[in-house]
Amino acid sequence: MPFFGVPMSLGTDYIYCLTSNSFLGFKCPFNYLVGFIKDYIQSACFYDIIKYMQDTVDITIVGAGVVGLAVAAQVASRNRQVYVLERHETFGRETSSRHSGVIHSGIYYPEGSLKAKLCVAGNDSLYQLFQMSSIGYRRLGKLIVATGDEEAVELEILLERGNRNSVCGLRMLSRQELKKIEPNIEGVAAILSPSTGIVDSHALMKYFVARAKSQAAQIAYLTEVTGIGKVADGYQVEVKDSDGVFSFATRVLINCAGLGSDKLAEMAGIDLDSAGYRLHYCKGEYFSVAGGKNRLVNRLIFPVPPPEVTGVGIHVVLDLDSRMRLGPSIQYVESIDYVVNDEHKQLFYDSVKGFLPFIDYDDLEPEMAGIRPKLQAPGEDIRDFVIRDEGDKGLPGFINLIGIESPGLTAAPAIAGYVGAVVDEILNG
Repeated sequence: MPFFGVPMSLGTDYIYCLTSNSFLGFKCPFNYLVGFIKDYIQSACFYDIIKYMQDTVDITIVGAGVVGLAVAAQVASRNRQVYVLERHETFGRETSSRHSGVIHSGIYYPEGSLKAKLCVAGNDSLYQLFQMSSIGYRRLGKLIVATGDEEAVELEILLERGNRNSVCGLRMLSRQELKKIEPNIEGVAAILSPSTGIVDSHALMKYFVARAKSQAAQIAYLTEVTGIGKVADGYQVEVKDSDGVFSFATRVLINCAGLGSDKLAEMAGIDLDSAGYRLHYCKGEYFSVAGGKNRLVNRLIFPVPPPEVTGVGIHVVLDLDSRMRLGPSIQYVESIDYVVNDEHKQLFYDSVKGFLPFIDYDDLEPEMAGIRPKLQAPGEDIRDFVIRDEGDKGLPGFINLIGIESPGLTAAPAIAGYVGAVVDEILNG
């Protein structure tokens, strides 16, 4: 019997999850679904608790993606009432489950930016966390490959930026050095980034859920915020679930709503255009690579990012099972959909053929797509994360996290620490 559209096969170790979380039609362990059911039952019980509460709760976090869950794990404690509200049936249903799964080093981002500082700190925090947990990861390393002299000049600039950002272990490779470690890659030079890797993002989110719940945080799924009102000691939050609409009060409200974070800020009374908070959806498609070509590379392979592109370029991603895919592309869109256009295969082929000469056109098959919440519109300069308490807008205790795209996954534990310090100041100040 299907559970929320997910076919169940209780007699096997694996099931096919067609709608749940990040699996998107791929085979996944049955215990993932068991955890999903347990979370749903627990959150259903929570609805009844929150509806009849009379007191103001301490902290409410909107959004159960990787960043919202990391924040919950950071701020939760036994002497605080902490609630996470998620409009989907489980965690990580949007940006947090539709990405490359890369642990970035911090080389790309402007010096002094939150993206640079939090990515570098998050990279270190994640590898420390992996040593103390069973979260799947591989520290593969990454090559950023220049295919011509002009790109080689850009590599030098990129290397200098990475060093200023305190990225550890970066090294410029000559063509001969590149060929020695990756004989099937074509390029005139490359940057080796040894701290880049990949992570099982679902397992990472499960870890944050468990850690938050161990400190008495509650997560309510299928619960959508429909209104926010400023009150004397915090915020009155109106929510809608399967039973209807109700509201409760919270001292601190943290906006981790990802693709909907600008709308939540607007709900609280912030003018998006004057604040510069309006999001622009950017779709990224991925194509899988067949023919056993995954055996021809040992690391993640990236191009030199084109200066006019607000991303790192279509690159090689290897997952924990060594499956190989290419992506993501960049396409600004007006609405959210996850359909991969097969006609874009030529774009992918042309984008990587220069440094991946072993790729054939027929190796590529459409796989998946994700949407990134970018603050910059097409043609605009790259924008930094927005992470701030909105006290100067008359909204003290309302903490916005807007435009948390890449490297949000890598930066998640560092973002959580950053937000945690702000929360401590609000509640203890």
